Amino acid sequence: MASPPPTERRQFLGRLSLPERTYITNALRTETVGGVLLLIAALIALVWANVWPHAYESVLDWTVGPSAPLHLDLSLEAWAKDGLLTIFFFVAGIELKREFVAGELRTPSAALLPVMAAVCGVTLPAVVFALVNSGSGGHLGGWAIPTATDIAFALGVLAVVGTHLPSALRAFLLTLAVVDDLIAILIIAIFYSSGIKFWALGLSFAGLVLFWFLHRRGVHGWYLYVPLAFVIWALMHESGVHATVAGVAMGLLLRCHTEGDEKHSPGEHIEHLVRPLSAGLAVPVFALFAAGVTMDGAALRAVFTQATPIGIMLGLLVGKTVGIFGGTWLTARLTRAELNPQLKWADLFAVSTLAGIGFTVSLLISELAFPGDPDLASRAKGAVLVGSVLCALIATVLLKLRNRHYRRLCEEEDRDEDGDGIPDIYQQPTH
Repeated sequence: MASPPPTERRQFLGRLSLPERTYITNALRTETVGGVLLLIAALIALVWANVWPHAYESVLDWTVGPSAPLHLDLSLEAWAKDGLLTIFFFVAGIELKREFVAGELRTPSAALLPVMAAVCGVTLPAVVFALVNSGSGGHLGGWAIPTATDIAFALGVLAVVGTHLPSALRAFLLTLAVVDDLIAILIIAIFYSSGIKFWALGLSFAGLVLFWFLHRRGVHGWYLYVPLAFVIWALMHESGVHATVAGVAMGLLLRCHTEGDEKHSPGEHIEHLVRPLSAGLAVPVFALFAAGVTMDGAALRAVFTQATPIGIMLGLLVGKTVGIFGGTWLTARLTRAELNPQLKWADLFAVSTLAGIGFTVSLLISELAFPGDPDLASRAKGAVLVGSVLCALIATVLLKLRNRHYRRLCEEEDRDEDGDGIPDIYQQPTH
């Protein structure tokens, strides 16, 4: 009896389809610019907080907004944390919906690797933090701080050190970050929400239903959706659930598949409009108000000597890197996925190290984890900054070692000798 044919091995990190490559390129171009602005804003915040600390603190405490009926008389710091980051998570919600509909997460076999990488990249940092803080001097409440990947910061680093990372690796990094953002918002909603007011939460959900109904009926007009979105956000904020949850929810409700003769879905169109606002304004301004940490000798010593900062730093540097790389490698082995022969596992390790940069969401969780201890929150932020910088430096060295190879791959992908706007590699018979 003839033996059954061997199971075909699926290629991992293979060349993207042309539409997917175009989408990834356009999306990451905006995020890269935003990442550079994020780096600049973080540097300004650090200089401002260390040179003129009283001026920095006074600006953070400025109160703006009405007190009634939803207690929106918030400090500028709170507006940046609860308001501007909602725009960031709104875009993340659209990205996640699109990944499920048309991206890497649309089929279980393709989704398994980035999802397992993200899950392991969240779990292991939390375990590392918990182990370091298991003694009497630890604070286990900050376990979630080192679990998040900051795609904007990572792309900002790439923009500085080199732009030749192959599109498949960039797509993996983006997909990983999208799943990571979903896990982060679930952690915030479940573990860092308190004193739930169910009447406000119910009204917020009713607003989301109205948002979905109008969108599905094809009703257009920003003058309808922007006020409705603000009401949904304000009610979510009043409910005690973190307000950024409203952003993710509205993003997930948008339709991200085309119908009829549409060239782009409504979700993609709205994402194209809002992404520059998120990457170019919302995230950098949040960084300006969140990254101002005093980094004197005592603060730096605390990062390397106290359990909480050490747990955060090791969680980012070791937990994220080993979790993402190990989860991907193990899943690939178990599912018989074959790595693209043009790449090596060392390339994935470098990207995993780059994904250890946890900035925006990690800074947010630092404030949520220690609301009654601003000194500890400040030390946690310092550890986030140090851990992120170490990940960026190590990833830079690892990527630079392969930069010549990456440049050659990118030149092959981009070559268009007939000038028709379509890379030649996509016009070969195999494509």
